[in-house]
Formats: sequence, structure tokens, C-alpha cells
Amino acid sequence: MITTSKPGSNFFADIPVPDDAFLRQCIHCGFCLSSCPTYALTAREISSPRGRIRMIKNIADGKTSVDEIFMHEMFFCLDCRACETACPPGVQYGALVEAARAQVERVRASQPGGSSRIKNFLLGRIFMHPARLRRAAKLLRFYQRSGLEKLALALRLPRLMGKRMMALAPMAPRIEPEFTFEKLPEKLSPRDGKIKHRVALLTGCVQDVAFASINEDTAAVLVENGCEVLAPRTQVCCGSLHGHTGDLANAKILAKKNIEVFEALAVEAIIVNAAGCGSFMKTYGHLFAEDPAMRARAEKFAASVKDISEYLTEIGFKKPPQFLTQRATYHDACHLAHGQKISQQPREIVRALAGENYVELHEASWCCGSAGIYNLTHFETSMQLLERKMKNIQASGAKVVVSGNPGCAIQLQHGSRRFGVPIEVVHPATLLRQAYDAAKK
Repeated sequence: MITTSKPGSNFFADIPVPDDAFLRQCIHCGFCLSSCPTYALTAREISSPRGRIRMIKNIADGKTSVDEIFMHEMFFCLDCRACETACPPGVQYGALVEAARAQVERVRASQPGGSSRIKNFLLGRIFMHPARLRRAAKLLRFYQRSGLEKLALALRLPRLMGKRMMALAPMAPRIEPEFTFEKLPEKLSPRDGKIKHRVALLTGCVQDVAFASINEDTAAVLVENGCEVLAPRTQVCCGSLHGHTGDLANAKILAKKNIEVFEALAVEAIIVNAAGCGSFMKTYGHLFAEDPAMRARAEKFAASVKDISEYLTEIGFKKPPQFLTQRATYHDACHLAHGQKISQQPREIVRALAGENYVELHEASWCCGSAGIYNLTHFETSMQLLERKMKNIQASGAKVVVSGNPGCAIQLQHGSRRFGVPIEVVHPATLLRQAYDAAKK
């Protein structure tokens, strides 16, 4: 159950969190320790899920106050939710840490210079408005394609903004030549006119400008499987970037807008091809727990959200002939495997296309270090996790790595360059569309 905290505690005031009994559901058994990336790196109890939960409990009970250690730990956590998969009592750790982050942001906002102006500007002024995001993306695309980026990197100009910026600059997502709605109509139907299913597609924010081709591939695959696909232009960012970083107020604004847009379409499912987005949208009911007017609508909406691999396996997707001739493997995006409990469905797609060329990846569900914007805010830790992931990929001998999340794709592509592991990173929908096209030819 989600509710505000008990009377007398102002830590979670106005922030939806599990109720007092659920807050204490953690029995501190330690099963989460071996699954936690930050604990594996530091061996510090406070950097483990149960350690952080104890800190949250102590503050909620008024025993301690929000200090720099608490602030650091709430954001040092990747929010990968691998601990939820390992937890015997089923503690919803993600809800706890995101509520704690919201309170940390509230405390920081009350302190001079406490909040990150860059983050607040990007999340509050750019990602809240699709038109502004596309304009910013066009500027970035010009920078990348005009030769200015290449020149700036050669002259090491990003270093003028700090040593970390020089390392981060090559990780900027590559902006596509066309955005989603420049190539994808609002409605797509099967050519034979036989409509078996009617679905809507979330086009996203980063997905819209940097992975528009994946949106196009997703729509094409759905149409190939008898779906009429609606992609309303009035939709907005799902709010996951905001919610996962403690900006619940703006996350609610975006969620409410999307609920209004999509519920008017009367579709059987809302298809998402980005793991972090799908995971967050499936918790819209929790986000509006304290809003009686919105809660039921949000819960109904959340129940209709489906990851593309989840939906395709539910309806029984058309399996083309074996397509991949190179060894292929699958990397679990954290918010798909741990947040949505979806792991076998995308593997079913990859295995159908790879046959005997499929190899299971060691520690496939171990975080790659992307974790939303974690690779920007905690670059060094992120690279340690990425190195571990790339060593496992190299040991697998795979040349094709399939993953269903844009953040993971950017991170793995960077890992390929940084650690010299030549791989192609592909989304399941893209791979399936390529197989369908090859079969037609």
C-alpha cells in the first residue's frame, strides 16, 4: 500500500512512499548484498540496500537527520533494483529510494547552491517540453555532423569545463537525421487491412531524437504482427528521468498529460521500447496514490503498459527464419529485468533469430553502469561497472549484443570503444524488423 508517512514524521511529507508497515518489511537478512553493484565495489554496509533502508527508517523515525552522507548514498545507489529480485520479503526498494531522493532534492532546494542548476534546467525547462527538446537536439545534431564536435575533441576543448567533461563528451547520444514524427505517421495499419490488435506507441524523449529509428522499427514489427499502431503527437516524456532523480512534481505533470492523451485512444495496450520508461509508467498508480481523482485512472493506465518484447510474446509473434549468423547474446536492462520482471520474453525473440548462435551472457542482469543519468553524475563508478560488463561480453565471444534500453545501448557502445571490445548493439525490435525484411527479400 502507498500512502504518506505516519503522523509526526515530516521526512516523507507529501511524498508517496510505502506505508509504515511496508517501510519496515526489510528484515535485514542480507540476501540483497551479493546483488548490489555499489556494495560489491565498496563493501560498505551503508552502500548496500539494507544499509540505505536503515538510514531511511532512522530519518523517518526522527532518530537522525538528512546529512551529506545520506544525500550521497541515495544518489550513489544506481536504483537498478537488483535487490528487489533477490529480496525474500519482496521489499519495493525502488519506491523507497526514489521517495528519499525526492526529500533530498527538497532539502537541497532550501540550501543556497544546493540544487544542480544544469539538471534543473534540463529536466524542468527542456524535457518538460517536446518542442524545446527537439530544438536542442537539432543544435546538438548540427554540432555532431558539422565537424565542430570532431574539432572540439581534437583540441580537447571540453576539458575547459572540467576534466570530467572531456571523458563525458564522447558519450553524448548521436542525434538521428530525422525525429520520430518526421518519419512515423500517427496511425499505421497492416497492409492487408486485417487488424488483430489496436495499440499505442510511446515515442519518448531521448528515444524520439536519438533512437527514432527504433521507434520506427517497433511500429513496423507491430504492424507485421497484425497491429494497428497509434502514435499521438500530443504525448510527452513519460517522467522517468524526473521520478528517478527525485523530481516527483514534474513527473506527475508529465504522467497526467500522458494518461489523458493515451486513455482517449481506447487501445488494448500502450507499447514501450525503453526499459526505464516502461518501468516508471507501470508505477503511475503509486505516483498518484494520494490523489483520489487520478489514482484509479493511473492504475488502469499502468496495467495497459507493455514492453515490446512482453507484448510480442503475449500475442505470439511471427517467427522468421534464423537470421543471425554471428554469435549473439542478451544484456538485461535493469528496469526490464528487475523493475518489470521481464527477462525470458526478449530472450525468446533473440533465440528465435540466432538459433545455435545464441550464447547466454555471464552476469547478464548485472548493471552496466548507465542507470539513467548515473554515468553522467558518477562517471568513475559507472566505468568500473561498465568494465566488468565488457569483460563478460568479451568472454562470451558475442559480436552482437541485444538490449532493450537506450541508456544501456549508449553505455555499451561507449564500452566497446573504451575497452576495445568490437560489438554491435541492437534493440530486439530492430533485429526482428531486419529479420522480417530479410525473409521478404
